[in-house]
Amino acid sequence: MSNLISTYDNVLKEYNLQIISKFNEEDFKFYNEILFSAHSCGIEGNSFSVDDTRELKEQQLGNIPIGKTLFEAYEMLDHFRAYEFLFANTDKPLTESLLKETHRLLMEHTLSYRIKEAVAGEYTNTDMAAGDTIFGDHKMLIAQVPKLLSQTQKMLENNTLHPVVLSARFHCFFEYLHPFRDGNGRIWRLFSNFILAKLGHPIIIIEREKKSEYLQALKSYKKENSTEFIEEFFLNTAISRMEREIEEKKNLTKNFLDGFMSKG
Repeated sequence: MSNLISTYDNVLKEYNLQIISKFNEEDFKFYNEILFSAHSCGIEGNSFSVDDTRELKEQQLGNIPIGKTLFEAYEMLDHFRAYEFLFANTDKPLTESLLKETHRLLMEHTLSYRIKEAVAGEYTNTDMAAGDTIFGDHKMLIAQVPKLLSQTQKMLENNTLHPVVLSARFHCFFEYLHPFRDGNGRIWRLFSNFILAKLGHPIIIIEREKKSEYLQALKSYKKENSTEFIEEFFLNTAISRMEREIEEKKNLTKNFLDGFMSKG
């Protein structure tokens, strides 16, 4: 694990130098919001591609891509609102009120369509299951949510864990608390990245194509009682994204210049 963390830290230095420092801040925020929203909602079954997501962001409901549903559009628009609200408040601590308000925005126009009695921004009133996992007593699990938030906030303030490791552990623990009727995956991916943003690290984008690997890393906690697998998944995912974007920038620049000079 220490070698993986060291690799992450080294790649991060180059990423900050080659990518983040060269971008306009607002443009980079927009780029991240589109990528993250497309993939996070995609993991939950939304069919909007990255390009579809960008067009929706730019044109709102004025241009829903052909073949996409109004439900999917509202799901994505609500994700934008939740993302923008949360990341505009990185100076605020992790609290239940912040969690519930983010969930309210995230699920405002879609939750009651799927589950009529459920309320956006409120915890579940029934036990939960997802995939092949039956979670524990919902009342007992919900009682742990404020403890998880406060403990994570203390670790944030005391800098006692590497940011990616802290983000991964929070993600895993929140998964098994599963406190909402719907939207748990999207909300814990938002808050895991909120933790990284608060500590000045790039957000981690789990691509929809990696869903199976991602779920297996989460399930390993149930099987092994260890967060090591999800920590490694987070670190590898972050390293892969940064390395890919650095290489992509170098290749595109080189290919363009080579082509331009050859024509001259």
